[in-house]
Amino acid sequence: MSIVNINPASLYDGSPFSLSQARVDTDCNLIFVSGQVDWDTDCEVINNTIEAQTESAAKNLLTVLTEGGSAVENLLHLRIYVRGELGDHIPKVVPIIAKYLGAPRPAITGIGVASLATPETLIEIEAVAKIST
Repeated sequence: MSIVNINPASLYDGSPFSLSQARVDTDCNLIFVSGQVDWDTDCEVINNTIEAQTESAAKNLLTVLTEGGSAVENLLHLRIYVRGELGDHIPKVVPIIAKYLGAPRPAITGIGVASLATPETLIEIEAVAKIST
């Protein structure tokens, strides 16, 4: 099995947390993307609204997919974690996710949680996708 770590230079360095932004299994052509959040390269939240954080996390997801040799069209599954009751955030989050996903319609699981990586973090998006061939 051949596994490659993906860590785009434009995103925060996950090594202090013992993580990579993604791992690619080149034998099965899958990329497993760590939860993407609205952090700058110093691991600080950039925006304070769920809408702005969703936009930033989605852009980070696309960055990792591209660096890992994949694309939004190859998404198989997303897990979207939001701080609080999921139903309270769906009207704000879904249009932004749809804007970035387009037509592929991957499987999606939405989960409301009590906390995320920092108290200011409102959303986290993780993914599994096929590698572009």
